[in-house]
Amino acid sequence: MQLDSKNVYLLLGSNLGDREKLLTTAIVQIENEIGDVFSRSSLYETAAWGKADQPSFLNVAIGLSTVLSPMDVLQKVLKIEENLGRIREEKWGARLIDIDLILFGDLIVDSGTTLQIPHPHMQDRKFVLMPLAEIAADVIHPVFHKSVSEILGILDDNLTVTKI
Repeated sequence: MQLDSKNVYLLLGSNLGDREKLLTTAIVQIENEIGDVFSRSSLYETAAWGKADQPSFLNVAIGLSTVLSPMDVLQKVLKIEENLGRIREEKWGARLIDIDLILFGDLIVDSGTTLQIPHPHMQDRKFVLMPLAEIAADVIHPVFHKSVSEILGILDDNLTVTKI
């Protein structure tokens, strides 16, 4: 049985090491392990969120097509983070790589703390919405029934996020 391909949007971030190289390496691994990347945003320099006393982040959003399940994508993303040296020590702390599953087609998934799709805070975070709007402005949030660009337009977040 052939599984239907879904468009998935991920947000990648790094604020330690060679940030741009880590993001590029992660995208290559995502393409090798998860599915074909069909779009990639510009890089965005972002002030740290949640815990401000750390280096700024580089963020990039990507769109990819996959036949994998949401849980399989999550497991592969976690493995890629681990392969690139991610160690989970402190919530919102500095990290070599962070890969968040933002949207997965029009699916809504809530398995408690393990996996929530759409990402439960995407609508509150400029550093997610700005790069995502660059590549998926018209994609509709399956809970709020608004496009990514509409959500960005009403966002009240003064975090510094700069396209570079």
